[in-house]
Amino acid sequence: MAKIPLNPEQTDRVKQLAKEIADQVQGFIQKHSSVSVERTILRLYGADGVDSEGTPLPNRLVEILQEKQGLESGVSRAFAAAMIESGRDAQTTVELIEQEKIDFGNLSKFSHADIVKKEKELAQHAIAVLDASRKKKQEKQKEWPLPRQPWRYMIVATGNIYEDRTQAKAAVLAGSDIIAVIRSTAQSLLDYVPYGATTEGFGGTYATQENFKIMRKALDEASEKEGRYIRLVNYASGLCMAEIAACSAIEDLDMLLNDSMYGILFRDINMKRTFVDQYFSRLICSRAKIIINTGEDNYLTTSDAMDNAYTVTASQLINEAMAKNALLTDDLLGLGHAFEISPKIENAFLYELAHAQLARQLFPNAPLKYMPPTKYMDTDIFYSHCLDTLFNLASVFTNQGIHLSGILTEAIHTPLMQDRYQSLSSVNYVFNVARELSDEVEFKKDGIVAKRAQQVLNEAESFLKSLRETGLMDGIAQGKFADISRQENGGKGLAGVFEKGPEYSNPVMTQLEAEGLIN
Repeated sequence: MAKIPLNPEQTDRVKQLAKEIADQVQGFIQKHSSVSVERTILRLYGADGVDSEGTPLPNRLVEILQEKQGLESGVSRAFAAAMIESGRDAQTTVELIEQEKIDFGNLSKFSHADIVKKEKELAQHAIAVLDASRKKKQEKQKEWPLPRQPWRYMIVATGNIYEDRTQAKAAVLAGSDIIAVIRSTAQSLLDYVPYGATTEGFGGTYATQENFKIMRKALDEASEKEGRYIRLVNYASGLCMAEIAACSAIEDLDMLLNDSMYGILFRDINMKRTFVDQYFSRLICSRAKIIINTGEDNYLTTSDAMDNAYTVTASQLINEAMAKNALLTDDLLGLGHAFEISPKIENAFLYELAHAQLARQLFPNAPLKYMPPTKYMDTDIFYSHCLDTLFNLASVFTNQGIHLSGILTEAIHTPLMQDRYQSLSSVNYVFNVARELSDEVEFKKDGIVAKRAQQVLNEAESFLKSLRETGLMDGIAQGKFADISRQENGGKGLAGVFEKGPEYSNPVMTQLEAEGLIN
């Protein structure tokens, strides 16, 4: 494969800088939890369902405990004591608590040793759920081999999960390897996970565990028919990152859009809340073998790709370091970037190659998520299709991992099935005719591509040095990413963050941290 001549010592330097920045944030994460993390523990223990008013029962239990005594010790031991008292399964215990038949939070009825023993049993059940998900996916991939990268990624988003299912199967027949069910607009701002199958959404379909189950079944059927494994993607950004990660693991999802920076910058989620939630969600993803997708591509929709490409690279490096802190391995790092330079710039395609190649070499074992042009798409569908075709060429040439198919009508309306078919036809054509192109050429050491990549890397290193001094949170507050400023104590969800007390317990997190991924 053609390579840009990068200095390995500089690569080591920028990775170390990113690690130091991530470790600063990790210090805060270790001392705090959130209402979403506690609800996730309950879900992994077996809690589900809604009350008579439609409030998810994990939310209700956390609210009950918070009102009675606060959350500084977490929900785990209180639920373990309730399980001993009920003598029933987790779901029945949840319902008895909600009906006020169990004094939730009262630990005085049982010995500390008995409560800890029950807690350990619950944690083992939770870990077993994650292990089962990983093993099922591995077995499927043995039966239906994974296609060659770049994997062809297609979005469906009708609002109706049953229509999404139909469109997903059509996309698979046209060549897609990955189906992403985009979430309903603003679901990331909901501080609960909706329940059940849904048939109405706005610009997408609600992410619910039942919807995950419906789509997973459909894609397994498609995998068997096509003889290749079809991956399922959803979104775990926003106020319920860890909960959706848990629901996704239970239903054997393969990928999650999982990036606190996206939530902070583009959905105004409080940074403290989402850093805490992201860590637990990524521990879950690590154990269940769920690939994360990060959202650096979005930076270039609000800032210029030529002027600010270094922010994408720097953020990728920080995201990688944060992911490694959560024990994610390289094969689970779908770090994001995009093809977003203005087509009016002479040699823009060469600069796009430089950005894509730099990402490929900085993260050689990661299935990078490469996003198509959106900022400069046009109502002239032929022009837009041309942009997408050049994007397809850049992707296969630089061996990207996850290729989000661009669609020629993106600038006009929500794409129809025939639009997706046309998009995939172009992807299939370019990937086939240019498959080994990068093995046949070399980059000039002093050429446009090499110089641009070096420039971006130099700028990223300087940027990371400044972030190491200010800290990531202050850097975000100063508007250093995507030209958007978010304050440390602003945004949505801060009230759901709390400092862990001396008796805090989360045995699921403790075991995941101790054991990491077990193959």
